[in-house]
Amino acid sequence: MTGRHPLPNAWLFSDERIEAGIAELAALLPPGSGIVLRHDSLPPGARWRLLRRLMRIARARGLAVLLAGHPATARRWGADGVHLRQSDARHAAQAHRLGLLLTMPVHDAREARRARRIGASGVFVSPLHPTRSHPGAPALGRAAWLRLALLSRAQPIALGGMTAARARALNRASRISPGWAAIGAWDEKAAKRRARLR
Repeated sequence: MTGRHPLPNAWLFSDERIEAGIAELAALLPPGSGIVLRHDSLPPGARWRLLRRLMRIARARGLAVLLAGHPATARRWGADGVHLRQSDARHAAQAHRLGLLLTMPVHDAREARRARRIGASGVFVSPLHPTRSHPGAPALGRAAWLRLALLSRAQPIALGGMTAARARALNRASRISPGWAAIGAWDEKAAKRRARLR
């Protein structure tokens, strides 16, 4: 963990399929939240510009921004941390040397053990519930989710069909104070806000 940010509790996972722009959603996040910027299909210049725009919002609202990809790029572009895919776990030592927050996705026991070995700050354990971003994919359910969260020995963050209400229920039911992340829940909040402003 860096001195700049503790690991946030609430997260926005960027997704190019969401209706609202990522910057619009970032402006809705509670102060102290986090953002994982993926948008891998963007050319590097456009992705850098999007990250810089998010960083301006983040500085004004006290958010942490992690870039999915390589630690050196995350550091050079000014992100607070890096989100390493499982296939990029070999870059974890570099992320630690650079003082970056480091998160990883976890979907099964093998991935949880790998996140533990590399010393991830946080793990996005998913999918807890059925999710629109992976239609038809089986959900872990609470018991399996908790086993993976504990196995990883990192700060667990629930992803997959999450809402603020589901996050509160998970927190009440577990003894580990997990964080939560969403794509659709923030997009729906943005849609409701636009409807109120019409």
